[in-house]
Amino acid sequence: MKKVLCMALILFFIWACQKSNSYTYTKDIAPILLENCTPCHQPKGAAPFSLINYNQVFRKKNTIVEVTQSGLMPPWPADRDYTHFLGEKYLTAEQKDIIKKWVENGAPEGNYTDLLTQTYHPYVSAIGKPDTTVWFDSILIKGNSRDHFFIATLPIRLNQKKYVRAMEFIPGKNNLVHHMNGRLLNYELDNKASITTGKRLLDLEVDEQSYIQQFNDLKLANDDGSRPAQINSAVNYLPGATGQIYPPGIGGFTINSKSILVADDIHFGPIPQDKWSTGKVNIFFSKTPPNRPIREVMMGTNGESKIIPPLIIPPNQITNHTSFLKIPEDISVLTVNPHMHLLGKSFKAYAINPSGDTIRLVHIPKWDFRWQYFYTFPKMVKIPKGSVIYVDACFDNTKDNPNNPYNPPQQVSERFEFGGAGMRTTDEMLQFIITWLPYQKGDEHISLDL
Repeated sequence: MKKVLCMALILFFIWACQKSNSYTYTKDIAPILLENCTPCHQPKGAAPFSLINYNQVFRKKNTIVEVTQSGLMPPWPADRDYTHFLGEKYLTAEQKDIIKKWVENGAPEGNYTDLLTQTYHPYVSAIGKPDTTVWFDSILIKGNSRDHFFIATLPIRLNQKKYVRAMEFIPGKNNLVHHMNGRLLNYELDNKASITTGKRLLDLEVDEQSYIQQFNDLKLANDDGSRPAQINSAVNYLPGATGQIYPPGIGGFTINSKSILVADDIHFGPIPQDKWSTGKVNIFFSKTPPNRPIREVMMGTNGESKIIPPLIIPPNQITNHTSFLKIPEDISVLTVNPHMHLLGKSFKAYAINPSGDTIRLVHIPKWDFRWQYFYTFPKMVKIPKGSVIYVDACFDNTKDNPNNPYNPPQQVSERFEFGGAGMRTTDEMLQFIITWLPYQKGDEHISLDL
């Protein structure tokens, strides 16, 4: 009896081992990639290569193991144990183990009948069919294996003032854009004769004198030198996250017949050969004015709250900074966007309500400038009147920071002479952007998932 039991245990162990090593691309790997990887790794996606069939995945199998085991991919910087957001992309420990064991076993393809109907969802638009599309000028990106950063402008002329439900940036066929934040400048007809006389491009990696000259050449001010009305975050783009649209009745803005869309800090990743980048903006109009126009407040750099101590980071030091803002009314928070540059190390934002309770907003324990998201909550988050929102951030200006733009390290700060505006990549920022609405009863139960 003991021999029979022992043999049974041995056979079970052998069966279990065989089962754990029987993973195939068609049955096990393709579903994982469909959910977490191919939204970007496809012909029209944001990633530099596709993973939509077995041959492509097999060629990249060792890289896939490396980046998934380390947590580098899929990129999701926010701490999921702190707060949850829509569109989270992550691999469970079991999924990582499946990928690893599949590669260790030779990365077998498996049976074609096990394969999903679709290994990816072809990307056309995250929103739908646009009402109109406008194009940025083409930009030549030098193939010197370095990051490149620009400000690009796009004049938009319409026959009349319109209501916009959403804007969506779509990168061109070479998929070179890493991220872009766009603000809309709205001009009154009598305040600016022409929106097309200014230059269309500013290279952010230049000396200060050249930067000032290039910025002036954009001609963004009204003809009398005053500033036009501005819609912040009219459109934003990040790999895997494009147009932001909320449920009907929430969000949207007015666009005048004369406007300029300014793509601030448009980032192109390193490439080995020169390529042209093209990008377009889809615009989705609404027949009615926004019922609940979203509002935005910025904390920190160029915002409503000071940075304490001032954002001056001496060489060879790790510094901590905070910023806080008291909320004068009940608000409903939809989306938050943390922002720092290359010296950023960690970021946390939260609110303390009048009762002393903590309302968690976002925590990024390991900051990476290359992955910056607009994080949308599953449901609106109520922050009561009298609450204080806090931002705590850490910066690393040592040689141990692989993203440090200077070697040896140099003092880095905001551009104080410009009031925190017009930042270059080698400058530093600490900013927290909050998209919100005045609170209405029941907001915290409204799903923001479309």
